[in-house]
Amino acid sequence: MADRRLQVFHTVARLLSFTKAAETLHMTQPAVTFQIRQLEEHFNTRLFDRTHNRISLTAAGDRVYEYAEQIIVLYSEMDSRVRELTGDVSGILIIGASTTIAEYVLPGLLGEFQVRYPDVNVRLSVSNSLGIVHLVENNSVDVGIVESPVTNKNLAVEVCWHDELVFICPPHHALAKKQLITVAELADLPFLSREEGSGTREVIAEYLSQNGIQLQDLNLCMEFGSPESIKSAVEAGLGVSIVSRATVGKELKLGTLVALPLRPQLERPFSFVYQRQKFRLRAVDEFMKFAHEHCERRVAQSKDTAAD
Repeated sequence: MADRRLQVFHTVARLLSFTKAAETLHMTQPAVTFQIRQLEEHFNTRLFDRTHNRISLTAAGDRVYEYAEQIIVLYSEMDSRVRELTGDVSGILIIGASTTIAEYVLPGLLGEFQVRYPDVNVRLSVSNSLGIVHLVENNSVDVGIVESPVTNKNLAVEVCWHDELVFICPPHHALAKKQLITVAELADLPFLSREEGSGTREVIAEYLSQNGIQLQDLNLCMEFGSPESIKSAVEAGLGVSIVSRATVGKELKLGTLVALPLRPQLERPFSFVYQRQKFRLRAVDEFMKFAHEHCERRVAQSKDTAAD
């Protein structure tokens, strides 16, 4: 394994925070501080300036960070190439996923993945789509899965599957008996929206714009930070919303919500996003390949169910 002190130093230097580094590395903050102190003693110089609860790299720290990054990348590449020869798939895989994907799509996929690759230690970071893109940009995760377009041209984006968004309302709502909902019918309804930065919100805003309505033109009465809170508010009769069909399976079975397709239909891609130039560990490649296979099976099963 690459020198643990370098790994810890590299994480602290990248995040410029001992606390965030400890969370990322699943270590205690004193343990992180001890590793940095050992490295500073080895070089007999300070690597960080600490002032007013903020840290910054010294000139020596900048130099160590430059080489630490190269060493860690080379070590990861060596480790992966050797494991290709032995057929071994193991190591730490850090995945970032937007809220909807993490809560409703990944649990089943990761469960199957761990059965096939028990030696891969999967760690999951959850945020909205914008937050996940930032984690990828900062090299805090190996691969992100997001539900909105990615504008950073330095990142690679690879569609893994498509998701339908549907209109939801309580069973007693005046529109609950309809077969579908048109964009025009949304205009005067009390609408419950996800927060700024949410991939779902961005996709809905773009969909409405393409169909002649701006999101701000709706009767936006509340904003929420998760699909669960949106669903609970709709069940309570506080308004209507648009959510991923993948999020409402339980409520549809219980009869607490009604989901209606939109016309025009609203679909969005769930996409992998990763550093274009960054060397990818074999565990990342195997996970992406596995995710594609998993989703192809889900699509085939849904088609078979519809045919029945």
